[in-house]
Amino acid sequence: MSRFLDFFDSAFVDLRYYLVYLPLGIIGLVRWASWLVRRVPAALYRPARGEHPATLGVVVPVYQEDPEILRLAIESWLANEVDEVVLVIDVTDDVCRRVAEGYPVTVLVTDVPGKRDALRRGWEACRSELVALVDSDTVWADDVAAEVRRPFADPRVGGVGTRQNVYNPRGFLQRVNDMFLDYRYFDENASQTVLGRAVSCLSGRTAVYRRALLLEVSDDFMAETFMGVPCMSGDDKRLTTLVLERGHRTYMQRSARVWSTFPGTLRVFCKQRLRWARNTWRSDLRALSRRWVWRHPFLAYSMIDKSVSSFTLLLSPFFMTYAIVRHDWFFVACLGAWWWVSRSMKMLPHLVRRPTSFFLVPGFVVMSFLMAVIKICALLTVRRQRWLTRQVSVENGVVVRTAPVAASSEAAAPSSGAGAAA
Repeated sequence: MSRFLDFFDSAFVDLRYYLVYLPLGIIGLVRWASWLVRRVPAALYRPARGEHPATLGVVVPVYQEDPEILRLAIESWLANEVDEVVLVIDVTDDVCRRVAEGYPVTVLVTDVPGKRDALRRGWEACRSELVALVDSDTVWADDVAAEVRRPFADPRVGGVGTRQNVYNPRGFLQRVNDMFLDYRYFDENASQTVLGRAVSCLSGRTAVYRRALLLEVSDDFMAETFMGVPCMSGDDKRLTTLVLERGHRTYMQRSARVWSTFPGTLRVFCKQRLRWARNTWRSDLRALSRRWVWRHPFLAYSMIDKSVSSFTLLLSPFFMTYAIVRHDWFFVACLGAWWWVSRSMKMLPHLVRRPTSFFLVPGFVVMSFLMAVIKICALLTVRRQRWLTRQVSVENGVVVRTAPVAASSEAAAPSSGAGAAA
């Protein structure tokens, strides 16, 4: 009888083990299969080659940028010998206007809050065939202008993205951000470029478009709403969508490298990710309800997969917590080791560039869980429109400042700086 009870207890423990942990294994296999669907074509990615002689202008909205970073960025754009640089500077920002005066660039001063109107003013002022929309903290490599032109040799390409990394990463958060960026450009964007020439988002850090196309979509870009609320952020995602909707291609030119600053504090990091996540939900939910996205099957698959992963990813820490409560240390050790090894495999392109990041993988995993929580919070608050890291928001359907405008020594009307870039 004792042996029977021992056998029964053992069988019950085994059954409970499988009933509890087997679902996690199945979900893990599904997620790995999903990753391989992206990773295999991503491994086949090659940047566009050949020459394209189109003129290229740079449009930059500027709002309270670090002066030293702005100087470094302007010098990097001018070193690329672009045809023109247009800085659209907020009326409150006297410091950045003084920085711009020292360079051969065109300056437009605006008193309209928000980034979208600044972008529109910039590309309307430009005269180049191609327009690079660039953030004011983004530094270019010496060959970016030449590299981003290449994909436009294909007349079907309407927009081109670059490869980003964190400028001079220091501290845990900036280095983890750098890991996320490499994961994005060697995985998601590479596979979308290979399978359909339809990248879901050409990041606003540096994205290049045909100017004629920007003029065509300008009204739709400025008039975007979601569930009746005007949209004030997510401009890069919106522009990419408008280009794809009109039947053009979007391409990632990974050989064009740029570097941007990223937050070093958890508070700003979370705010930034919350804003990005809301933008992604709004754009992807709208896109999946339209016909155009289904003409790009892999893009539609990527959007659905990204949405689902926000929820499935959190099952893993749930099971880890359960195992710790049950004192199942063998499972805890196995799952922890699996997180480290599996994420290292997925992060291999980054680890080749920065081998010491291998020791940051556990932290990267934890931040992935945090980002999944943020994405779910973003879905629950998807109608909220606020920049979070800038003093602007949507109130009563209008984009407004959330802080008073400081006195300015110059008028708020557009004015010329030192002229067009050489």
